[in-house]
Amino acid sequence: MSFWSRFRGSSKSEVKPKRLDYLSEALALERQGDYDAALTSYRLALRDQPANYKVLQNMAIAYSKTGQMEEAIRCYRRALDVEPRLSGAHYGLAFLLLKRAEDMDAAYHLEAFLMNPPDGQESERWIRHARKTLDEIRTTGTADQSEIIEEDIEQDAE
Repeated sequence: MSFWSRFRGSSKSEVKPKRLDYLSEALALERQGDYDAALTSYRLALRDQPANYKVLQNMAIAYSKTGQMEEAIRCYRRALDVEPRLSGAHYGLAFLLLKRAEDMDAAYHLEAFLMNPPDGQESERWIRHARKTLDEIRTTGTADQSEIIEEDIEQDAE
């Protein structure tokens, strides 16, 4: 290719810049404990794919871990708008709603979680916890906040 062709921007084999995988970057930053940087990467990922429920769910988890509960709730709800059967979002949202004493709304999301629970050995722990909490809400009208499992169900980046 001649100098003038490159100067004008014409090329037979245009070099296209690679897009960054912001979701993978955000997950790596979270593993390092840098939640603020992870949230920045999640925002960039959403700019590229606004309806990516994996990004929204993981963003909600990061917001939860930084104490930004309202933002976490908003992201969980957006993830559920995109993918209504997203069990991890139902579970995470339920326990955030319990912290706000919105027990009936939390019960709805616990029921939705239990209708479509995740697979795997580790998931049995969350299923038992969701059942126990839902039973407490049904029998007493409220849930015991002392046993909230702090870990969230994370959606793997694929």
